[in-house]
Amino acid sequence: MTTINRVAFLGDYMPRQCGIATFTTDICETVAAEYPNCECIVGAVNDRPEGYDYSTRIRFEIDEKEIDSYRRAADFLNINNVEVVSVQHEFGIYGGPAGSHLLALLRDVHMPVVTTLHTVLREPNEPQRFVMEQLNALSNRFIVMAERGRGLLKEVYGVSPEKIDLIPHGVPDVQFIDPTFHKDQFGVEGKTMLLTFGLLSPNKGIEYVIEALPAILKEHPNVVYIVLGATHPNLLLREGESYRLKLERLAEDRGVTGSVIFYNRFVTLDELTDFIGAADIYVTPYLNEAQITSGTLAYAFGAGKAVISTPYLYAQELLAQDRGILVPFRDSNAIAEGVTRFLSDPALMAGMRKRAWKLGREMIWPVVAARYMESFQRARVRLTVPPRKAFAVRTLENRPYELPPLKLDHLFRMTDNTGIFQHAIFNVPNYREGYCTDDNARAFILTLLLQEMTSRVAQRDVEQLASTYLSFLWDAFDQETKRFRNFMSHSREWLEKVGSEDSHARALWAVGMALGRSRNDGHRNLSALLFQRGLPVVEQFTSPRAWAFVLLA
Repeated sequence: MTTINRVAFLGDYMPRQCGIATFTTDICETVAAEYPNCECIVGAVNDRPEGYDYSTRIRFEIDEKEIDSYRRAADFLNINNVEVVSVQHEFGIYGGPAGSHLLALLRDVHMPVVTTLHTVLREPNEPQRFVMEQLNALSNRFIVMAERGRGLLKEVYGVSPEKIDLIPHGVPDVQFIDPTFHKDQFGVEGKTMLLTFGLLSPNKGIEYVIEALPAILKEHPNVVYIVLGATHPNLLLREGESYRLKLERLAEDRGVTGSVIFYNRFVTLDELTDFIGAADIYVTPYLNEAQITSGTLAYAFGAGKAVISTPYLYAQELLAQDRGILVPFRDSNAIAEGVTRFLSDPALMAGMRKRAWKLGREMIWPVVAARYMESFQRARVRLTVPPRKAFAVRTLENRPYELPPLKLDHLFRMTDNTGIFQHAIFNVPNYREGYCTDDNARAFILTLLLQEMTSRVAQRDVEQLASTYLSFLWDAFDQETKRFRNFMSHSREWLEKVGSEDSHARALWAVGMALGRSRNDGHRNLSALLFQRGLPVVEQFTSPRAWAFVLLA
């Protein structure tokens, strides 16, 4: 086979804190180390305008939400004689509906594309299916990390089997050691250590392990459970540490505070391997059955840990043939039984550990890097799509999900410190028409949606707009009639005692949405008051559209 001289890896990259960033960094750095004659460059995807303090490996950066950034990246790849592009694909890391902005890059590059799929959905929605179909058309090869992923590609998306490479998730090469060797580093000498690690979020199911601890401690009082990892950055932005605090309160309520240790930080690889080495049992109580890969499970498995896991797809496959214990989802009793089973039968535990570690030798990063290079070679030698055209023709048909960058100039222009105006003359606010509750409710809903975006929209300015619109709704509510007034003049005088049923219901829709989606505690609390006070009168309404708005609320 011919030598590959330059590969570009595309995806999140460390020091960004997420699983894809860790994976992209690991596979890129391993390929670079194992194949020094192959230049490895990286296109890093940013979820914030300022980016990250990247290493010199990163040659270009992509603004997740800006589609033109993807096109510029394609130009960079074409100009710099990249021979293969290795794309790390997860729907949530690229901009556009279902990550469709990535397609703008893939349509314009002139070299083979090998796409690693970190998620393969059995039941995709319409945008997800569209993106997968386009990825199939634009990728020369797919890499999946589980046999079930290969099956789903064939069954659900009609991908040719010859196009799919099954390559396991990489793991560090660590020795098969006694857990007591590392325990003194974490102050758990003489303890039996359970471990879960990874970025903290509610879909990890950690509460079910905490719920299991009283039963475990009754049989094995020296057990300690370590939860290792910072809160996921996106969750931290939306909700702060609410999930971690919920877990801490649960531990206190169950009387197991002294047996649960939280390490709230993103650890280095060396630290992580020490934590894994000290663990007697690794637990992944994840709640998403469709999860087709897990770096945390792969790492613990490859280190020869005794594993207890819920039966998501990747765990079913990795822990088959007595390589671990599977327990039902959301079942703390089953978790307790699994832990007790391991601790009561050392031979069972040792056998599963040994089988896991042996299979893990096929998953160490140098072996995985060699498999990736083989896939890259196949992509070059046996093209499964026609060579790229020098100039790609862009049509509306092949770009139905792309939207221009968001501009809020007119929204700011139409809003003063009272609220949003009803109408404009061309692009100039029409003071004569004043304000209305209908439009301020709509505007408040818009700000809630904008606050969930990670584009360059100034979040502080959007929150100020939200405060203005919510303040208008608060003033619109008449405490005597328990109804929202609708029309207000520019001189801030209400023009009616009671507004329409539709305007009342739309206001409830807006504050109800704030209860579920706002990140601002004050906005949620005030919205709750308005919702509670404005809801009872809806029983008297006769407008079907008003009923529909309230149902949305």
